[in-house]
Amino acid sequence: MEDPPHNNDDYTFKQQKLRESEESQRYLREQNLSLLLQLNQKDQLLQRHKAEAEMNARALKKFDLENQRLASACQKLLDQGQNLEKEIALYEHDREALMEFGNEADERERQAQSRVAELEQNLLLVIDELKKYKQQNNLMVDSSSTCAVGENNLLDSLVASLTSKDDDSTYAFLEANAENESCKRLLSMWNRLEPSIRRVLSLVPKIKSLQKDKEHLRINLHKAEEEVKLLFDENSILDKENKRLSKKYKEKNHSSSVEKHSSSQSAKASYISNFKRNMYSNKRKSSPKTSSPVEQKERNHPNSGEKHNTSPSAKAS
Repeated sequence: MEDPPHNNDDYTFKQQKLRESEESQRYLREQNLSLLLQLNQKDQLLQRHKAEAEMNARALKKFDLENQRLASACQKLLDQGQNLEKEIALYEHDREALMEFGNEADERERQAQSRVAELEQNLLLVIDELKKYKQQNNLMVDSSSTCAVGENNLLDSLVASLTSKDDDSTYAFLEANAENESCKRLLSMWNRLEPSIRRVLSLVPKIKSLQKDKEHLRINLHKAEEEVKLLFDENSILDKENKRLSKKYKEKNHSSSVEKHSSSQSAKASYISNFKRNMYSNKRKSSPKTSSPVEQKERNHPNSGEKHNTSPSAKAS
């Protein structure tokens, strides 16, 4: 009679163990599923981190390439700036040389004008003296020959003090202007002309030569002024472009579009270089080293300075 209760307890105990075992298995399955889910999440997170790492590596490589391109573009801009500075220095040197040449041309023109004015005054004095002499000669036809000879000697000495004895140049000038009626008549009576008249005529080619020299100096001065103005305009353009390039270069350091700005700067620099070459090809036709017509004449005729030099002391004598 005691066996049935014992069997019932054993059965109950086994059922309880069975339920606990099933409960434990169910809990383990839930834990397994949870761990699998966490493992999948970790795998996805790992894959995401790997992808981000690859993206960061590509971005870093791209950034390094862009940094290298930026450094190269900056170096090019620096080289272009140095070239522009050298060209500006050359233009400044040329402008200073042209300014010096213009000042020298002004000085030569003033000297030529003073010499022309002095010779014109001397010519007027000689002509006045000659007119007075002719008037006195007409009024004193019956006077003594001794007085007439003294006056002639006085006039000759005055004219001789103002001129040279170079009759060949005077004759050559008359031949060159033979189409003029007065020059033609003077040539026909050359052998009959008195020395005093020949001396007066010798002043005419000198005055003509000085007038030509004056005109040459005026033309050279005008060219020099135009060239100085052209160089000043070119330097102004170069200064503006240099400032613009410097500004673009500064903006380049803070901008992410490196290639676009670099190509723009290169195009502008190429445009400036082409513009300067076109301007420089139309530049001065006369050089600071070009000698004036007066200097060329003085080198070709070393004694011309002595011929043109009519000092006040000689005039006073």
